[in-house]
Amino acid sequence: MSKAEEQRWVTVMLDKLAAQESRRVLGDAELAERAARLSDQYFGGRVRPASVRWVTNQNTRWGSCTPAEGSIRLSHRLQGMPEYVVDYVLCHELAHLLVPGHGPDFWRLLEAYPRTERARGYLEGVVAAARLPHVPGARGERDA
Repeated sequence: MSKAEEQRWVTVMLDKLAAQESRRVLGDAELAERAARLSDQYFGGRVRPASVRWVTNQNTRWGSCTPAEGSIRLSHRLQGMPEYVVDYVLCHELAHLLVPGHGPDFWRLLEAYPRTERARGYLEGVVAAARLPHVPGARGERDA
């Protein structure tokens, strides 16, 4: 195998591993560990949620939190999305444990997460795609 072929296969395999990892569903314990890591990395460890878990009853939100209880809930619809998107939603809810509402202080705090705009764009795209009309005969569909 030539050096170029080897490099191409390494790239292909790394891409496959990355895609597989992004589809892996984190359990609640892993989600809590991730939130702690994100708090340390972007909020100086100032926020420690009492609980972080997936829920299936959030169909209009990506996440929510209850500051008085220190609990964070993420919509199951995030499962399988890229890690940076899940991390953004976790950071968003962590920030709410420090600053309620969506005022300037909240957004300043969230600026610490470097992929905020990219993740917001991804989620906006998901919402927009869900509103698109069903197109008969679209790719992957069989003709009736």
